[in-house]
This record gives sequence, structure tokens and C-alpha cells, in this order.
Amino acid sequence: MCGTILGGTALPLQAQTQEAASAAPATPAVSADQTISSIVVNGAQRLEPTTVLSYMQLRVGQPYTQEAADQALKDLFETELFKDVSIRNNDGAVIIEVVENPVINRILLEGNKRIKEDKIYPEIRLAPRQIFTRSKVRADVARIVELYKRKGRFAANVEPKMVQLDQNRVDIVFEINEGPKSKVQQINIIGNEVFSDGKLRGEMVTKQSRFYRFFSSSDTYDPDRLAFDQQKLRQFYLTEGYADFRVISAVAELTPDKKDFIITYVVEEGDRYKFGDVTVESDIRDFTPEFLTPQLPMKTGDYYDAKQVEDTVERLSETAGLFGYAFADVRPQFTRNKETLTMDILFQVAESDRVYVERIDINGNTLTQDKVVRREFRLNEGDAFNSFMVKRSANRIKSLGFFQEDLEIEQKQGSAPDRIILEANVEERATGELQLSAGFSSVENFILQASVRQRNFRGKGQELRASVSYSSYSQSIELGFTEPYLFDRNIAVGADVFRRDLNSFNYVNSDRQTTFEQLTTGFQIRAGVPITEYLSASLRYGLSQDDVTLEPTLFFTDSNDDGIRGNSAADVCDPLLAGRYLCDALGKRTTSSIGASLIYDDRDNRIRPTRGQSIVGSLDFAGLGGSVKYLRGRLNASKHWRVFGDFIFTVSGEGGYIHPLEDRGSAADGIDDVRLTDRFFLGEPQIRGFDIRGVGPRVVRSSTIPGLDANGNPINEIVEVTNGTQTDDAIGGRAYYLGRAELEIPLGSGARELGLRPSIFVDVGAVFNVVQPLLLTDLQTQASGTVATRDASGAAITDSTGAIVTATGPLYLSLDDTGQAVQVVDAVNSSGIANPIATSFTERFFGDTMSPRLSVGFGVNWNSPFGPFRIDIAKALLKEPGDDTKLFTFNVGTQF
Repeated sequence: MCGTILGGTALPLQAQTQEAASAAPATPAVSADQTISSIVVNGAQRLEPTTVLSYMQLRVGQPYTQEAADQALKDLFETELFKDVSIRNNDGAVIIEVVENPVINRILLEGNKRIKEDKIYPEIRLAPRQIFTRSKVRADVARIVELYKRKGRFAANVEPKMVQLDQNRVDIVFEINEGPKSKVQQINIIGNEVFSDGKLRGEMVTKQSRFYRFFSSSDTYDPDRLAFDQQKLRQFYLTEGYADFRVISAVAELTPDKKDFIITYVVEEGDRYKFGDVTVESDIRDFTPEFLTPQLPMKTGDYYDAKQVEDTVERLSETAGLFGYAFADVRPQFTRNKETLTMDILFQVAESDRVYVERIDINGNTLTQDKVVRREFRLNEGDAFNSFMVKRSANRIKSLGFFQEDLEIEQKQGSAPDRIILEANVEERATGELQLSAGFSSVENFILQASVRQRNFRGKGQELRASVSYSSYSQSIELGFTEPYLFDRNIAVGADVFRRDLNSFNYVNSDRQTTFEQLTTGFQIRAGVPITEYLSASLRYGLSQDDVTLEPTLFFTDSNDDGIRGNSAADVCDPLLAGRYLCDALGKRTTSSIGASLIYDDRDNRIRPTRGQSIVGSLDFAGLGGSVKYLRGRLNASKHWRVFGDFIFTVSGEGGYIHPLEDRGSAADGIDDVRLTDRFFLGEPQIRGFDIRGVGPRVVRSSTIPGLDANGNPINEIVEVTNGTQTDDAIGGRAYYLGRAELEIPLGSGARELGLRPSIFVDVGAVFNVVQPLLLTDLQTQASGTVATRDASGAAITDSTGAIVTATGPLYLSLDDTGQAVQVVDAVNSSGIANPIATSFTERFFGDTMSPRLSVGFGVNWNSPFGPFRIDIAKALLKEPGDDTKLFTFNVGTQF
């Protein structure tokens, strides 16, 4: 902002200072023996003359001297209230001319794009209605420049300007030239002989600027990071046995253009040491050296490793904590032998008292009730201290999801040496979620969702949720409530009520088309109890009603030949149009099931685990009333490790089998005793690299045309159209398995702030074991002549009189519910004209195999401003005929 504001003109402050200095009148020389007879102050506007006089030592009746006048000038300028001051003496009549500093009207910022105003204004000490002073402006400029340096912009420049206004007011404008972000152009290391520059740079947090580090802030210069990298270098050399290593100097030089830095380290590696004698000396009765020494990880002759020593100290302290010694003091004593290049270590465990928990304090919880946190503690007041139980308590509290992720339980000295206070300082996070979202998913296309969820209802740890969702293929409404501690006992109970409307679909070529609609209404009640610290059991009962329908105008017969399907009670599902497997799924049924699960879970965090494992085995029995009867079992397991520092490696597997407990028909008729809607399906999103329901048993229907002779006339031969219409229906299976291996890759702090979590993965799985449906396909016939028409099992088909139905070419069948032929159609009629029904399609059955499907790929989770976003790119390496693959999938705008 430059130019004129309210008639004022912006001038740089430096120019205004020079202008004021040149305009200041010189103080005339005076006689030393004059006495001050009067003092008059001219030019004061906001200040009273008496106030101005109070700032200096000149008084009426005193002798007037040059020294006194100079001191008065100095005193007045030090108040920073005046832009200019002059003193004149007319034979004892002293006249003081002052020009007051202006009042600040407002403070403006220009040019700031990388740092928002709400971050800069708190650094500015000047404020509207304050008196303008140049020293405060200079201090504010320095603070703004320092703020930019902390953001890695060392070339930033701030030019303050003052815009003169009427009534001695000014606007202060800070013109900011942010400059480029200062990168680390190069890292030089001098003095290293054992390890290469590249190896040592890899140990540092600071990285050299490269084009592929656009997601990382590690290549931005940071003085604090420079000091940290020196420690990282020292730690690396100490773990490799170089106990004498030191960093002689670390210098960061700004390039002439002030855009980048060149960092130079000068190091001295020293000699490499090995472990000498490693022993333990303990003053604790339960901690004998004979017991501890054989368990030490380091052995005489191994190369010295300082990290191993630190880990051993921590392990000994934790072991002492398991025995109740919370304040065990473990100190390693080092003896360096330069002649033999060995390091003797004596771990001294000082005497300490067994400790008991005096009190458990919980601070910072304003909404959550104390009992919600206390019941997660594995120790009670009065119990013997146990370090493992303290860590376990912290993990359980974090798994609630109510507090910060880095929660730690502090251990403080109690009222006596054998007493300890455990203090949990929590920071509550928002546990209520109100989500109104619209998005697009590659699975369900357009999505609308509204949900309300409170994971800490009334501060009691209860969960209350309600959700409504709508997409192209599904609509649902659900209500649920969970009480984790019924009557303050460790018994979890819950209930869910739901109504789901699912439009199943198949693929016609690459386009989706709705097949059957499944409307499910029901409820479930559940209860769970712990058996041990990590083992728990749960029971559940559910009752639901399914109503499966097909679009009559598309899939029903036209029994009264009026050209409209489904408008007559006699119209039924036509296997020629829908397929036998879809017609078999129609109708209403009630499922009354009871189930049980056994859960083992020792993960450090159930929300985002980094270590531990989880195993869940469940069994459900349907048949406690209702019209559906089956026994279904499932097993899920996962294990998590933290590897290579902050990488998180996860291996998970699951499998299931459903066994029918009713006889629905003959397998020869293509009827499976497990209904289509109860089977397992596999594909996106469970196994990436394949489309939704893209793995497993399926029926593919391809369009066909009659064969033509040389003259173009139809003959009794059916030819499949390679580029014609193809319908792909997944029909699921009784059994499935699925395995995953995934490595989550840590990013720099900048990417973490954006909520980015990339990973690479391998998925493997299959769904299988289903009765092959009776396909409506052409029958094998002789090349010419009249032959018996046969069904899929090879049996001859007879008409209502018992005569064998014969035909002269490939046929298509329409079968009734008992499997009897009700329609037999030649590929061409007696006149040689192609029959439109017979020449419409042929069906094939694929995918009923337990052979593994395998895919590899990478993906990114992003907590974007408009909702969670997940993108995956996966390539199917192993697949079976009929499987539907998919390279790219994403989901945005709703939870996944």
C-alpha cells in the first residue's frame, strides 16, 4: 500500500528520519550565567505543557547552561513522544518547541502470501491509538523477519512505510518481500574415511534439495535441525563402535543470492572399539548379578554399540519396574582401554525400595468423567508398582480415542520413598462427529451421507450414532448405541436398528446395470465380557427380514402376450432373461441368528496400531426360528510392527465358510443350498486391483448371432459376438480367504501436517465353492440330422405326451421351477429364419476355484479439508478367467 491515504503520502521511515534531522533548528549558544525566568512550551497538541516540563530537569530560577539544555533535549527524545525538539533562550525566557510523534491509525501488511496475517500480527507490538516510535517499528521489523526465518525464508525483507494523515495520524505499512524458501543446496562432510558422504547424509534429518522432495520439508534450512543432525551423526558413529567420534565444526553458509545454504561438517572419526568385560552389579535383593548378566544382549568381542547400552539400561529399569521398583537407578560405568580398543561396561543397579501406588491423578478432563479413565488403569491405588501395567494403562486410555495420541502416564514421588503417584495429564479431543457430505466413489458413484456420532456420550464413554446414506446402488438408515461398562461392571452391551436398501448390479460390457434389489430391515443386540487382559468374548442375536425383487418389466415373462412383462399375476421370473441363479434368489425370508466371537487383542492402539496383534474368531447360527438356516464361521487376524524407524508393517488375514442347514433342491438342477444373498463376495475394496465383486464364481452371458452360409443365409450354428453385449453376474461362494501385507511409509513434518499417509501393499485372496448354476446354453448336436434335445446334464427332454423333443440345430431352453423344459427354441426355424430368442446369448460359468488372486500396488490416505480421501493403484498379477480387474480406485467425501 503506497501513495496517498486521506491526503497523506507514504514515505520510507529512513527518509523521514533524515528529513526531520535536516529540518531541526540548531540550539543557539547561550551565556552560562543567565537565570531562567520563564519556560514556555510551544507545539504540544495532545500533551499538556506541564507534562512536557515534567520530562526534563530545567526549572525556573535555575541557571541556564548548555549542558542543562543538552540534557533536557536528551530527556525529551528518550520519551519517544516527540518527532523533533528545539530549545531557545531569550535572556532567561526559555522557549521549547516540540513536534509530537503521530498517533498510529492502523497497521497494514502487504506482500505476505506464505504466512497469513493472523500469524504475523501477534509478532507486532505496535497497535492502533499508540504513539508512533521508530524504535518500536525497527523491533517489529526484526520480529517479522525472524518469523520468516523460522519458516525457512532467510531472504525475506520487510520495508516499513508511514502514510501521513490529518490530525497528526499515520498508517504504518509493512511491505514484505517474502523471497524464496531457503533450501539446503549441498551438505559437505570433511574428515570421514570409514563411511561415505551419502551414508552419513542418510542418517541426517536435513536433506539436500532435490526435485522429488516436493512433499517434504526436510530440505529446508533450520538452525535447530543443524544441531540435531550433529547429534544424529554422533549417535550413528557410537552405534558403530566409534566411541571417540566428534563433530569439530558445523557451518551453514548462505549463498550470495540468499536463496540456499551450503552446510559443511568437519568430523573426526577416531578408533573403533569392541565390548570388553560386561557385568552387572546390583544392590537390589531380587536383582542378582548371576540372574541378570547372562541376559545382557552384548557379548565380549562384539563391536561397541551405544544404542545397545541405552536399550539395556531401559530394559533393566523396566525389569526392575516389573518387580515393583519404580525408581530403580541403573547407571552404566564405562572403562575405555585405548591400548586394546575395548570398552568395559559395568551396569550398576542402585538400591531402592519396592514402590506402591499411593494415588492416581487425572488432570485435563473437563467433559470425560474420571471413572471412564480410571477403569482403563491396570493398577489400583495401593497396588505394587508394575511398569508393564503402567504402559498397558496408557495404551488402553489412548485406544479410547478421547485424548491425545502421545499421552503418557507420569510417575512422581509420593509422600514416602516407597510411594508413587501416577498422573495422567490428558488433553481432550472432539469426540462428536456431525458429517454432511457429498462425494464420488469409484465403487458407488455419487454419494450423499449424513451422520451424527458421539463416541463419548455424556462423558461416560458411551457411543451413540445415527446415519443416513444414499448412493446410486445403496440407501440405508441406521441407529446404534453402545454402553461399554454396564452398571460400572466390565460388561459391554449394545443394540443396532437398521434398514438397508441394496441395488445389486452386474456389468453389461463395462456399464453397470441393476439386477436385483434387496431390502433388509432388522436389529441386533450384543454383549461382551473380558476373560483376561487381552482375551474377551461376545454374544449377539440378530433378526432381519430380506425382500429380494427383480424388475418385472425387464426379467419377467409376458404370459398373456400383451407386450408388457410383469402386469399379470401369471408373469414369473424368466431364466432366459434373468438367469436361473437370479430367479432363485427372489422372495421374502426371515433370518434369526445367534452368534459368538472370541477376541484376542494386544495392540498398542486399536484406532491406529503400530505394534501388537489381533485375532477374532466368530461363529453364527441362523435357524433359531426364521426361514433361513446356516452355520457361518469366520477368522480374522492381524499383526503390526514398527520397522526401519517409523515405518509400520502390517500383515493381516481372514477367511470364512458358510455351511447350509437346509435342503433347497438338487445340485443337478443347479440349486445351491446357500442363498445368493448369504454367500461371500470378494473384490473392491477388500482386494485391491480387482473390481467390486470382481473375484470368484460368476456367470458371463455373451450375445450370439446365427451362423451364415456362403450366400449369407442363416444356418443351424450359433456364433458368439466378440464385440457384442456381455453381462457379468457374480454369484459368490461358500468359502473365501483374504490376506494383506502393507507397509506404511513415514513422510516429513509438512506431509504429516497435510494428513498424508502413503503405503505399498500386496493383496491375495479367493472366493469359491458354489454349486454350478444350470446354464441356459446351446446343446451339443450332430452336424446334421434330427437329434434329441438334451438338458445340461445330458438327459433327453420329453414333451407333455412323453415324446422325445427333437431338433435339427443348437437349442436354448426355458425351464420351470422343477427343472422341466417349458420352451424349446431352434437357432433357426423351419423356414431358415433366425429366431431372435435363440440367437440372443450364450452363458458360461467361471471362477469357482481356490487358486489365489494376487495384486500389488500403492495407495495414499489423505485427511483432506473436504473429507477423507483414499486412492489406490494396484496391478493384478494372478487372476482367473472371468475375473474383473481394476487398476485405479478412489473414494472421497465419505468414511472408508
